[in-house]
Amino acid sequence: MGGATRSKRVPRAVREQQMLDAGVRAFARSGYQNASMDDIAELAGVSKPLVYLYLHSKEELFTACIRREAAALVTAVRAAVERDAPADRQLWSGLSGFFAHTAEHPDGWRLLHTQARTRGQPYALEVAAMRAEIVEFVKQLIGAAARERAGGAPRARGLADTEVSGLAHALVGAAESLADWAGDRKAGGPSAKEAAATLMNFAWAGLGNLLRGERWPPDRTG
Repeated sequence: MGGATRSKRVPRAVREQQMLDAGVRAFARSGYQNASMDDIAELAGVSKPLVYLYLHSKEELFTACIRREAAALVTAVRAAVERDAPADRQLWSGLSGFFAHTAEHPDGWRLLHTQARTRGQPYALEVAAMRAEIVEFVKQLIGAAARERAGGAPRARGLADTEVSGLAHALVGAAESLADWAGDRKAGGPSAKEAAATLMNFAWAGLGNLLRGERWPPDRTG
């Protein structure tokens, strides 16, 4: 086609990223089954044989899209964290980075959170690995908050590893759900900053109580 002829000298790495851009858009908006290689080639401005030459199959293209978007999200969260700031600012900046990235890349987020998960293995495993990395990162932030608080409040040392892990999983899960809502601005969803503030207010108040040794007793009656 004409687009392919005009772009023969485009470096392979650049052309491949254009194909991945097209793949992310097509898979996110149409779903894996309905997104055709013809559609993806047209979006990328290349011939279908060239897509197969670079990425071999629809399955490999889908996997490559997932891996790229997962890596980009993890990188965005890590880069956003203010490393030398107090624990609450680190958590806030990480959440802000997460919501900013998902808002700026709605197709990438839809691909990870909806399409990849519903396709089953091995695609869901790719997303699970990304999620595990983010959870581990959040565990480190919460652990840092506990150590920071422990410096002036010995009772904070009672924050168990299982509590830190549970809080990290809960926070990441809440962020994922809120990102879906925040991404739908037409339905009145919040901005990225508003979403981060909502979750921070919800999470930090409860985390603050735990760090002070104040826990809700599950066996409390009446």
